Amino acid sequence: MSDMQKIGMLVLLSLGILTNCSERKLAQRNLKREFRAVWITTFDHMDFPTEKGAPPRVHKKELVDLLNFHQRNGINAIFFQVRPASDAFYKSNIELWSQWLTGEQGQAPSPGWDPLTFLVEECHRRNMELHAWINPYRAVYNVKYDDTHPQHITKTHPEWFVVYGKHKQFNPGIPAVQRYLTRVVADIASRYDVDGIHFDDYFYPYKKGKLRFPDETTFQKHSGTTRNIHNWRRQNVDQLIKRVHDTLQNIKPYLKFGVSPFGVWRNKAQDKIGSDTKAQQTSYDALYADVLKWLRKGWIDYVAPQLYWRIGHPRANYSNLVKWWANHAYGRHVYIGHAFYKVGENKQASWKTGKELPNQIRLSRQYPRVMGNAYFRSRFLQKNPAHMTDTLRQYVYRHLALIPRMPWKTKSYPNEPRNAFIMRETNKISLRWKPPLVTISGDTAAYYVVYRFPASLEAPDFSQPRYIRSITRKQRYEETVSNFGKQYYYGVSAVGRLHNESLPVTVK
Repeated sequence: MSDMQKIGMLVLLSLGILTNCSERKLAQRNLKREFRAVWITTFDHMDFPTEKGAPPRVHKKELVDLLNFHQRNGINAIFFQVRPASDAFYKSNIELWSQWLTGEQGQAPSPGWDPLTFLVEECHRRNMELHAWINPYRAVYNVKYDDTHPQHITKTHPEWFVVYGKHKQFNPGIPAVQRYLTRVVADIASRYDVDGIHFDDYFYPYKKGKLRFPDETTFQKHSGTTRNIHNWRRQNVDQLIKRVHDTLQNIKPYLKFGVSPFGVWRNKAQDKIGSDTKAQQTSYDALYADVLKWLRKGWIDYVAPQLYWRIGHPRANYSNLVKWWANHAYGRHVYIGHAFYKVGENKQASWKTGKELPNQIRLSRQYPRVMGNAYFRSRFLQKNPAHMTDTLRQYVYRHLALIPRMPWKTKSYPNEPRNAFIMRETNKISLRWKPPLVTISGDTAAYYVVYRFPASLEAPDFSQPRYIRSITRKQRYEETVSNFGKQYYYGVSAVGRLHNESLPVTVK
């Protein structure tokens, strides 16, 4: 081997050591509680379904395969787009079936099935949360190709809509629009066992140059004592957010309500509490979404800001933004939205090589108020760019994680599992238990956590995720063991719907 070859081998070895060290650090920082979500986009069948109009059995299999894939890679929550354009991926008496499900707007699946019911059941079977992702204002993506059904809401109530650029959307300033959108949310919340309602960043539209949003007439009619049109627009969005919050509290107080806004609330140059950024548009000024107000008021339970920039970006540095959002949580959860679609595709070296995303996650885990991550979007995880999905599974999400608690939702805990016992066979152990007694407040187990500890460990440490073997809805756990390997003892706890964990029971 030549000297140059030897040098090359040493360089590759060094890079491998550095990469492995980095990945080990990520594995060591695994958290016992962490929200790990992915967006599944149905708009224009970007993620699902891959074939619109296919038979329900094909769509069901596709969803099952999708959930199995994400579960294998550590995901424990799904943001599923149920209303991409004032239409429905669920059976609704208010809005029409989506064209991106059946191939034709208003046409029901045949044979009949309800994708949202199916998805909720399949997510819960895998101990995943399912958040119904709604685009509140979008109606027609491109008016040039507007082939909406005669019974679509844009045709039955054309006075509720405005055209801005190529898009047609609800006019947020009309009170009847707010009532209608709240009714849509209430319908989903009351009929489906979803875990949350999720809004994305589309409130008022992103500005298009000097093009004015055509709501001056609405402002004159509905502004009341508000003189400033910009403040009035923010009030309109505020009112919708509060209406949805209050409605969910009345229907099912345990339901979560979250928003994934544009990643910059305001620049520091515009507002002293703004972030150290130079974004051309901001959530507050362009989209009229005052997310900090919603957090302060307790109208939303979590915020998932879309921080789609790299560490060191000159106008919107990820490092600055993740810290800023952590410092402005106001007691609610912060989950960071990541641009998985940039991995391996973006010309920037850190994205191209796959280093950017692990570094971002490592940085977010340094802030206790940042309680998880969300990835845009599903199909890009499936592509496994720069082996990034492998990195999630093998290092970032090496251990299972419980979803973080929301103490403002409930402070009660289930009782511990009863009558837990273990049966040992030649090369298999079977752990069994019975459900806990229902508490005075009605709490019981939604699922269970099984721990395994080496016999050499005198006191079990239930705080460490590396000891979690299973998160299950079953009342049993089995695994194959070797008589010549390590000896273990086990523990099991009960966890309520909002992820409050009981005292564990140790079984030896």
